[in-house]
Amino acid sequence: MSAPTPSPAMTNLRLSARFADVGFSEIVRIRNRVIELKAAGETVHQFEGGEPFFETPEPIKEAMRRALAENKTRYAPSSGIPPLIEALVEKVRRKNGIPAEPSEVVVAVGGMQGLYGAFNTLLDPGDEVLLLSPYWTPTRDLIHMTGGRAVCVETARIQAEGVDAALGARLTPRTRAILVNTPNNPTGQVLARADLEAIAEFAQRRDLVVVSDEAYEDLVYDGEHVSIASLPEMRARTISVYTLSKSYGMTGWRIGYAVAPEPFITGIKTSVLYSTNGVSTPTQWAALVALRDTPESFFAEQRAAYRQRRDRLIAGLNELGLPVSPAPGGAFYVFPDVASLGGASAEIALRLLDEARVATVPGTAFGCAGEGHLRLSYALSPEAIERGLEALRQYLARR
Repeated sequence: MSAPTPSPAMTNLRLSARFADVGFSEIVRIRNRVIELKAAGETVHQFEGGEPFFETPEPIKEAMRRALAENKTRYAPSSGIPPLIEALVEKVRRKNGIPAEPSEVVVAVGGMQGLYGAFNTLLDPGDEVLLLSPYWTPTRDLIHMTGGRAVCVETARIQAEGVDAALGARLTPRTRAILVNTPNNPTGQVLARADLEAIAEFAQRRDLVVVSDEAYEDLVYDGEHVSIASLPEMRARTISVYTLSKSYGMTGWRIGYAVAPEPFITGIKTSVLYSTNGVSTPTQWAALVALRDTPESFFAEQRAAYRQRRDRLIAGLNELGLPVSPAPGGAFYVFPDVASLGGASAEIALRLLDEARVATVPGTAFGCAGEGHLRLSYALSPEAIERGLEALRQYLARR
């Protein structure tokens, strides 16, 4: 018996339309090529990553083992276990200047889920988010995944024209929010208090919500980290998103949190409930130890180690004619100008990977202001940085 002939009207074997403008980022494509090369036995100098150079501290791992031994493995409240919520409230009050209440905090599967919950809560189909470029690649796709549209605004334009002129030029009746990321991935730029005050004033005057991505809050070398929600009149219109990934070397643990007032926090909690029903219970008990028992000296030591790596990589790139200016004030990336290498940044990144075995990320992955640059991470050992610089030096000598 032959199969029935499909009717032309049968069109349900397709993806949802919201995936039409969402794809795997350039970072994933580079990473996949690195995996291929390493599987073939090649040595690759990996500057493309976004993970701390240190392992998760032993007390945090021991807390996980203890939670498992004590059978803390059952369902927890989807928004987070109460002791961890209390620790997070204490942290954001003390460290971020945000007078949050326990009801205004939700534990998430990394900062990624916190951002997803924020946009899922805020955006109706077609609503727009002003996205300062260069930006962390997944942010644009998170906005589009949740029905919104990302509107790219060059950070350099803001610096040249001022917040009001640059953001105001991209404002439409559908603008709902501004995404702020400081310290910034990929540039390492740290927004000064005056910059954030200007953005805050604009948001208040235009009745916009601010989504603040503060993943690298503990990695500021020059200046201070300011949470925009701590500024006058901003708590009511800010969703602040954090992660334990970068501060505690817990990237694979997948735990972060969001802080927001009503009505936003209920929407984010609902998004967490109906996507993952919360974060792994033993992971939350380990995170409690991270928040409660890690001394401030730990972060100071990591900053000093990162600063040393930053300075060496910048000096090496400058010597090779790949200038980094200004030096990043935070995070663990540099974003050098590579126009002298010729071609688009995606082409340059592939050439460096295939011909020098140096893995970087092309600037186009970071939005409308990324072209002409590459992102390199210095979250590596000093020896790995030296080997990578030597590979670049030899490649450039052959050109």
